[in-house]
Amino acid sequence: MNVHFIQHEDFEAPGAYLQWALARHHKTSFSKVYQYEALPQDGTMIDLLVIMGGPQSPDSSQQEYPYYDAQAEIALIRQCIHAGKAVVGVCLGSQLIGEALGATYEPSPEKEIGVFEIQLTQDGLADPKVRHFDEFLPVGHWHNDMPGLSPASQVLAVSAGCPRQIVRYTDLVYGFQCHMELNAEVVELLIQAEKDLLHKSKLHKFVQTPDQIRGYDYTEMNNKLFQFLDQLEIAYQHTKNNF
Repeated sequence: MNVHFIQHEDFEAPGAYLQWALARHHKTSFSKVYQYEALPQDGTMIDLLVIMGGPQSPDSSQQEYPYYDAQAEIALIRQCIHAGKAVVGVCLGSQLIGEALGATYEPSPEKEIGVFEIQLTQDGLADPKVRHFDEFLPVGHWHNDMPGLSPASQVLAVSAGCPRQIVRYTDLVYGFQCHMELNAEVVELLIQAEKDLLHKSKLHKFVQTPDQIRGYDYTEMNNKLFQFLDQLEIAYQHTKNNF
């Protein structure tokens, strides 16, 4: 598979997503937009598009972030979806997927930073790609917003602070508001980039301290993500072979 990553900031690294791609010997490529790297002209050479998170929102302007062109990303995502590619969005990436399908992102009821349980919905428990998460799974969070819902989408997981943690848009297109890619390296990057995290932990009930976030073992969560990606690859190859 050809796996292409759109990365918006150095501290929003792909973590376990990249680890999975390398372990499966997939070809990887990047658009590190914070370094002004260009997006692909189209999705022809992409099998799996992974759009990472960032401090931006889908309506952030290029005056705020000169290297970030939300409309160009949305156009690429839409093209990949229509071409039958596999697409996974993380945090901001999940919101951009929703926008590509005509679903407007919204503020999350709560800011979430740290490790908190998600709960699979009935649709989630029935979904062959995520049901192995079991009903409850502690996962990483680092967000203020959440993805919009298209008419065909299904919410697969919720949390106490956010009602849209995992969204299935199609059989090959998933949005993860949560951060299952976190590992010790990515966590450290995020902590260093987050201003006043210790103070925020005192203001918000779903924001943890740096020590709490650093102290968590992300191995099980990463392994669950790997299984999801394996199942997504199988579904993509089946669809590709019958396209």
